[in-house]
Amino acid sequence: MRGAVIHAPGDVRFEERDDPKIINPTDAVIRTVATCVCGSDLWDYRGINQVTEPTPIGHEYVGIVEETGGDVTSVQPGQFVIGSFFASDNTCAHCRYGYQSSCRHREFVGGCQAELVRVPLADGTLVATPDRPTDDLVPSLLALSDVMGTGWYAAVAAEVTPGMTVAVVGDGAVGLSGVIAAKELGAERIIAMSRHTTRQKLATEFGATDIVTERGDAGVARIKELTGGVGADAVLECVGTPESTQQALRSTRPGGNVGFVGVPHGVEIDGEELFFSHVALRGGPAPVRRFLPDLINRVFEGRIDPGKVFDLTLPLDQVAEGYRAMDERRAIKTLLRP
Repeated sequence: MRGAVIHAPGDVRFEERDDPKIINPTDAVIRTVATCVCGSDLWDYRGINQVTEPTPIGHEYVGIVEETGGDVTSVQPGQFVIGSFFASDNTCAHCRYGYQSSCRHREFVGGCQAELVRVPLADGTLVATPDRPTDDLVPSLLALSDVMGTGWYAAVAAEVTPGMTVAVVGDGAVGLSGVIAAKELGAERIIAMSRHTTRQKLATEFGATDIVTERGDAGVARIKELTGGVGADAVLECVGTPESTQQALRSTRPGGNVGFVGVPHGVEIDGEELFFSHVALRGGPAPVRRFLPDLINRVFEGRIDPGKVFDLTLPLDQVAEGYRAMDERRAIKTLLRP
């Protein structure tokens, strides 16, 4: 088969790779219908995460089951399935509490920007759609594999409930998905922090009621101004930098919550400041599997359309251009079709 391999910062190639095989009886192999480039892939592409050798890349996928191991019972060849970037058994104690991304037997599902993908722990990881989706639903279903599930977790972790004022730090695909999640969970006011016109427009379409263009201390001051000096009830941190984390914490009212899902890079939180803020933090890698059945239903019912975060679609063999477009902020998120 063919798939994407990152060789060095800025160097993603589309190459021949070995076909994935069933290794364990709990495995499945799927033929990719769509995959994409994630904002977190850019950490490697930009050299912020070290790349020491050629490595298959990508962790978002939807596709058709090609083959299953002998112990797999929940999905079968021919079904359209969605899975998470972490494989989970969905039965261990952590999974039962809803934290499948901390499964005691978890495995990272990588190398997904490819024609075929091996998915470990298929029974606990893959969810079949009720019917074979029409082509127009594929982008939204693909979004559930990571960014929509991650945005949803940010809102759940921040304990968004009806009537709240919610601020979203980050206007990438996860932040925009967080706007959808906050709207679906009943937030009355949703403040999206964005400096980019196209992203502001999409945030508004998804349910944002206010746009804040300022960043840092100025952004915090603007949030306080919009909330009568109080701060937001809940803040979704969807970037992972020291600046975005500090902005999220300081924009939250005392007693409020921050859901942080941006992969942290260089983030340090001052314990004394946190102590006196009365702000609660929860985050981490999103337990996407917990939310998949509900989110799949919302997509099929037409309640949410997170696929709109894909503003560039390319053939899989043009994956390198997909990375360049996102790196240069010419695209929010690139969808790839084998």
